[in-house]
Amino acid sequence: MRIIKSVPQLRKALAAFRRQGRRIGFVPTMGYFHAGHLQLMRQAKKAHEVCVVSLYVNPTQFAPTEDLAKYPRDFKRDSSMARKENVDILFMPTDNDIYPKGYLTYVDVKSITEGLCGHFRPRHFRGVATVVAKLLNMVSPDVMYLGQKDAQQVAVLKAMVRDLNFATTIKVVATVREPDGLAMSSRNSYLSPQERHEAVVVYKALIMAKQGIKQGERSAKRLIALMEKMITQQSSGKVQYIACVNANTLEPVTKLSGEVLLALAVYMGKTRLIDNLTVRV
Repeated sequence: MRIIKSVPQLRKALAAFRRQGRRIGFVPTMGYFHAGHLQLMRQAKKAHEVCVVSLYVNPTQFAPTEDLAKYPRDFKRDSSMARKENVDILFMPTDNDIYPKGYLTYVDVKSITEGLCGHFRPRHFRGVATVVAKLLNMVSPDVMYLGQKDAQQVAVLKAMVRDLNFATTIKVVATVREPDGLAMSSRNSYLSPQERHEAVVVYKALIMAKQGIKQGERSAKRLIALMEKMITQQSSGKVQYIACVNANTLEPVTKLSGEVLLALAVYMGKTRLIDNLTVRV
């Protein structure tokens, strides 16, 4: 595995692979790898001759009050884990590579960024779309691999790739979970033992709602109320939002039909957890 930190070096290395006719799979990350990241790497490596992983903690997707300074970082550990997954290139750009002095350009995806997490983190998806657009321009992969846990992010990046005519396909990989169902996340490391014990209720609420839909429930309002009740009764978690939306447009639904995304954000202590399930009604 090569660790590359400059854009010219990256483009030179990838040009050599392309001359050999090799296809490139790409996994964008902010590091502090867990099993979810590794699954993305394995999928990319399995389907492509070259696997590129980027590792960059992107400041523009954090609000001033959020956890940029304390976001978990362990680059030595990450590079060791990526090497074990036979990643070909670990790309670790600097802030100056991504946002050089005088930087003025941002990618702003409208509409689907305004609800769900976007309502509470209004500049977050502008930062996500901007950094991923830049990474796609640098890597020019055949396929980019994303995790379903970040469902709104997936929808935003699909729209961006389509609208800006990137020659990249997006492959979405199922959420990787702990044995008790908690979705893998770098932020899980913030949880105290008690918070970690309680955090499983987030997934339990989604499963309960899914079962309710299978049994005939079609009212989004009733499902949301039941999920919130479970979370507040079985944990100290504070619900930020629970939503039932169209899985493709992310528009809220009142009566469930077609493909529906159940999504929620819950604070366990100071740690914000997100999760979702897609259900075909």
